[in-house]
Amino acid sequence: MDYSKKVEIRWSDLDPNFHMLHSKYYDLGAYCRMAFFVEQGLTPAFMAAHSFGPILFREECIFKREIRFGDDVSVNFKLSKASSNFSRWSIVHEIWKNSDTLSALITIDAAWMDTQKRKLMIPPVEIGKVFEAAPRTADFILYTK
Repeated sequence: MDYSKKVEIRWSDLDPNFHMLHSKYYDLGAYCRMAFFVEQGLTPAFMAAHSFGPILFREECIFKREIRFGDDVSVNFKLSKASSNFSRWSIVHEIWKNSDTLSALITIDAAWMDTQKRKLMIPPVEIGKVFEAAPRTADFILYTK
């Protein structure tokens, strides 16, 4: 299974050199992640009701090719690592332009945080179903802690 979202580049996404601002790449990754989670039933309302949410430890972007206004852009979602209870996880996003040019590669390392205790936590069992449905990288690692 693949998961990808098409995105439209807006004028306000550009820098003075007329290509996409570096920070907008990170925004595209966040948009794609949350779109996948919501489509799997992991909505902000569900997280709020269960007092938890995602926390990022690392977010890295490798910029490969510039994106300009009018480019056809899509961003995908692939799980690259996860603990067996899905308390910690890593995701890779590839940002493609015009269907054939890899423009950026975003990698995040994350976990779930109890929003009341402000501590890392093991997520509700429903999260397992969300992560089981996630597309995976070719070198996906499932680890135990």
